Amino acid sequence: MKLPPTSPKFKRLALLAAMAAILSTSLSGLAPALAQIAGGSTTVDAHITESTQLAMGWSVKKTLMGKTIFNEAGEKVGKVQDLIIAPDKNVSYIIVGAGGFVGIGRHDVAIPVSRIQDKSGKLVMAGGSKDLIKSLPEFNYATDNSKRDAFVAAADQDIAKGKATVSSLEKKAGAATAEAKIKIDQDIVAVQVELKTTESKLTEMKQANAVRWREFEVEVSAATARLRKSIDKAMG
Repeated sequence: MKLPPTSPKFKRLALLAAMAAILSTSLSGLAPALAQIAGGSTTVDAHITESTQLAMGWSVKKTLMGKTIFNEAGEKVGKVQDLIIAPDKNVSYIIVGAGGFVGIGRHDVAIPVSRIQDKSGKLVMAGGSKDLIKSLPEFNYATDNSKRDAFVAAADQDIAKGKATVSSLEKKAGAATAEAKIKIDQDIVAVQVELKTTESKLTEMKQANAVRWREFEVEVSAATARLRKSIDKAMG
């Protein structure tokens, strides 16, 4: 039977189909790292030109929020608590809150939307179970300043080590033979390049609002990893 476009079930199916299409090529499992990535706080700007579309749009809060999620056996897995929106405005994760019926306190986890299906008006998580929910890392919004401070401090230590390495290599080059100095100078340049990149990425993070620091975490982590590698190579 063909559903009318205005029916609640048609809209629910359409949204879930769009959600699955968004992530079907990039998200296929429930790796613990996904919950960590989803912890970033994202702001989605609504421009004036979008106001009419927004006013006439379908409210997720009125249709999905608070709905129970089941597994294929009909067992309750959790309830929809939130949706995490990616910077490009695509829905990325559905936040599932597991309550007392799984024998634990409130435990929110991030599930890729591609894992949630609408079956006869019921939200079903394929392969979902009480044990799976318990095993996933708890989802927390990235507003913990202590975690941000610790991350920044670690990056600052890497930068300080990089500067110390450059200073040490410069002294070493001053006493080296002409042939050895060529190699040392190359190591100095390599460390300085990674040092400059790391400082730039960390500065961007520090200048951002504290609740948005997770948006910069991946790039800063990659930069510090390259810096440490160049230091090890130069000092090895």
